[in-house]
Amino acid sequence: MLDWFSNLEFLPKVYWLVAIIGSLIFSVVMITAFAGGDADGLEDMDSDFDADGAGFQFISFKNLVGFFTIFGWSGIVCIDEGLSTPLTIIISVISGLLMMVIMAALFYFINKLTDSGTLNYKNAIDAVGEVYLTIGADRSTMGKVTVSVQGTMRELDALTDSLTELKSGTIIKVVDVTSNGILIVDHTRKPIEQSQSVKQELPLGENHLLGNN
Repeated sequence: MLDWFSNLEFLPKVYWLVAIIGSLIFSVVMITAFAGGDADGLEDMDSDFDADGAGFQFISFKNLVGFFTIFGWSGIVCIDEGLSTPLTIIISVISGLLMMVIMAALFYFINKLTDSGTLNYKNAIDAVGEVYLTIGADRSTMGKVTVSVQGTMRELDALTDSLTELKSGTIIKVVDVTSNGILIVDHTRKPIEQSQSVKQELPLGENHLLGNN
């Protein structure tokens, strides 16, 4: 293996070193990123481009790793195909830049999906729900309520300023949210369904007296 590497010319050596080292770091970064780890601490060269209010990071540690990985392997392929040195360098650079664009777009949309799924407790204000676990009067004990927040039914911790406890099954309305995400709820009434009046059509030409029963 060492003899094979030592017999290579300078340019192939550079491409093989870049490809191998880049592939190892790329594998670690991708595993860490998709396993929920934090690889963003290594992003000291971030350059944010505003896109719909979210950070679109083109120059970042992850993207640079992707660049050098594809740069190395595409250069090796070009050398094996017998392409000239200038053409090999041009193709490998373009391939690396395309990889950066793909990775930037990938992580941008992943972050957008993550942000959209993040629960914002303020969105629960004015929502009507039901007490799941009894809530003590005047914030004496915390209970739980079931409310629809951001289109999903959730069981959330809740307190009340009511002077009477809110028992399980009570219909409530969220009036406020504390700084640590606890809902402040109050008793409300179930909406009363309007009764449909039965209209009586009177035959033409006849008078009818309606009496009170």
